[in-house]
Amino acid sequence: MKAWERYFKEIDQITDKIKKTQGDRIMEAARILADTTKNDGIIYGFGTGHSHLVADDAFWRAATPANYCALLEPSASGNQEITKSYYVENTYGIGKLIVDYHRITPNDCMIIISNSGNNIAPVDAALRAKEKGIKVIAITAVEYSDFLTCKHKDGVKLKDVADVVLDNCSLIGDAAVDIEGFEMKVGSTSTIPNIYLQNAILTQMVELLVEEGFKPDVYYNGHMAFMDENCADHNDKLVDKYFYRIRNL
Repeated sequence: MKAWERYFKEIDQITDKIKKTQGDRIMEAARILADTTKNDGIIYGFGTGHSHLVADDAFWRAATPANYCALLEPSASGNQEITKSYYVENTYGIGKLIVDYHRITPNDCMIIISNSGNNIAPVDAALRAKEKGIKVIAITAVEYSDFLTCKHKDGVKLKDVADVVLDNCSLIGDAAVDIEGFEMKVGSTSTIPNIYLQNAILTQMVELLVEEGFKPDVYYNGHMAFMDENCADHNDKLVDKYFYRIRNL
């Protein structure tokens, strides 16, 4: 079996494990998102390092809720000066600052993504959110998090703070494939299941709301908007609705 086939096999096993084990938690998380949306709140996604990709993936995106806001802190995301971001995401106060600066309220909720669940900024963000009565959904690798020595001075990891913990079932070390003659595994295992889980709860949120007679705000694909003026008008109205509520929109 080729390396790419072994990689696909590992990812398939991870997503299959998620389907078998995370259903109840997906429903709990979707309920939080649905209640937030019904209360005219904002769903904030936050991750540092490569976990920021998960938040970025759902922001102003086709087929996703318009009340989703990615908190893309440049110094911690790794898009710029990437090696510095490791130190920033392990600096106390950054997570608290993110929550306070964006004026997140108990009417809103947060999806905090951290594969290890062990870096300081995501944990601090979760702790600050809990202090303010903001619901927190964590997407993390539970087994990996348990394996790691705790960094935070309070002795907690993200999974210890969140209201709902979604286990991405990623492998310890975030690596999938052994290559004969090479000393380390290759092929990351966290981003795909992280996005898989986030899309699952956002999709389930929409179904819950529709079942309850509430129409959520969801964007059309930009190409659909280009070809259909009704789709374009729909998207434009959503941008107008959230423009002054969501930074970076």
